[in-house]
Amino acid sequence: MVRTYFLLAWTWTRAAAAYPASFALMIVLGFVTAGLDVAVILIVFANTTTLAGFSREEVLFLYGAASVSFTICDTFVSNIDRISGHIKAGTLDTFLIRPAGAWIQLATDRFNANRVGRIALAGVMLGYALTALDLDARRMWMVPVMVVTGIVIFASLWTLAGALQFVLTDAPEVGNAFTYGSQQLTQYPFSIYARDLVSGVTYVLPLAFVNWQPGLYVLGRDDPFGTPEFTRFLGPAAALVLAVLAALAWRQGIRHYRSTGS
Repeated sequence: MVRTYFLLAWTWTRAAAAYPASFALMIVLGFVTAGLDVAVILIVFANTTTLAGFSREEVLFLYGAASVSFTICDTFVSNIDRISGHIKAGTLDTFLIRPAGAWIQLATDRFNANRVGRIALAGVMLGYALTALDLDARRMWMVPVMVVTGIVIFASLWTLAGALQFVLTDAPEVGNAFTYGSQQLTQYPFSIYARDLVSGVTYVLPLAFVNWQPGLYVLGRDDPFGTPEFTRFLGPAAALVLAVLAALAWRQGIRHYRSTGS
């Protein structure tokens, strides 16, 4: 499965790299575009010293951790959202009759390696924040755990959004609200949001486990909303539950898909 994924991704990458100048330029543009989000954070802190009680470096840590997870999924999974176009055009049938799984084929469809620039910037921001902050080394084990947890959660959201298209057929913007909208939500400390919203993204849609709850543990901070301390460690379990639900939804979508006959 993994080998098949990377073989398909490499095919698209090799095709794009046939135009090296354009390929390199797109990587740089991706880096610059992602830098706009960082610029917004820096502009905010040019006018204040804290944001909802968090320093600039703490916000960059939360941003970096969430962005590393999101940009990896945006690079390797986000093409799933092309499924609505394939369903509408009747080309999904082609993916279903091939020996490789439909999910892998759709995830690698028109794979764009140029997005690695965004991953690089997210990694730089996370690395800078970890260096600048005076963190307890005994808590650092949580950093890779939260990144992997975030990858599973975002990948599951994209899968759920793709499965939803089997019902909606032509409404990719609904899925984008959950995927790209979630990324925007996790860029900042959840303490800037209303309590009801934070409860929803903790107990219903587990976005709080991408960087907020585990991030509080790494930073040694109390949750301003008063959630129990053990909640900091529930990320992997929450990600697993969401992944199982996403897999079931995807399977049901494929099972109930009706071919156009084209």
